[in-house]
Amino acid sequence: MDIVKTRKDVTMTLAVSGRLDSQTSPQLEGEIVGKLDGVAHLIFDLSKLEFISSSGLRVLLMLQKIMDKQGSMAIRNLPEEFREYFDETGFSRVMRIE
Repeated sequence: MDIVKTRKDVTMTLAVSGRLDSQTSPQLEGEIVGKLDGVAHLIFDLSKLEFISSSGLRVLLMLQKIMDKQGSMAIRNLPEEFREYFDETGFSRVMRIE
């Protein structure tokens, strides 16, 4: 998994590519947890995501809960093959998917 992090003012964008699974989700968690001070908008660009497991969803849900308290979070460019997974797990009702 690769993560490209950019920040402009109060908006942080993370472009995640590759696999987000039990092996790589701790990397994403470590990359962002505790580093959200002053961030009001967290955006995930998942256009190059190849796979996501329940561990990856858990990290996204944890970050959603953090951002619910301090601003907003959005998922952008979710590949079509993952939309059904997000729908079935209820994540599409909890997260803003653009």
